Amino acid sequence: MGAEENVKVVQGIYEAFGRGDVEHILDQLADDVDWAVEVNGPAPWNGPRKGKSEVAAFFKAIVDNSEVTEFTPLAFTSSETDVMEVIRYGARVLATGKSASMDLHHWWHFRGDKVAFVRGTEDTLLVSQIFTRD
Repeated sequence: MGAEENVKVVQGIYEAFGRGDVEHILDQLADDVDWAVEVNGPAPWNGPRKGKSEVAAFFKAIVDNSEVTEFTPLAFTSSETDVMEVIRYGARVLATGKSASMDLHHWWHFRGDKVAFVRGTEDTLLVSQIFTRD
């Protein structure tokens, strides 16, 4: 696959996220996918994950703990094996009722036609604040 095809796969993953279709997302991943969003972050979905079942748990942690209020891809760049994306993301934490918006950065690395490696960043201070009860 080339750069354009990889971008389409990532865009399809984002569309699937928007409709809650985790199975579609998992179908785009290598069986041994290496996935991490903020390895040491404060949210229940943070931390390293290996394999499709652990990635499924990542999405369950998001759904169980927050309501996504915004998910807007802003910009991307790509190469033959990688896609980098900036997302405007908003969420409300169910336990505290607090909300925040931030920019996320995602790096998708492909091995053949499957995503083999994902890294994401978020504003960990802001996330910590919305998870903290006053």
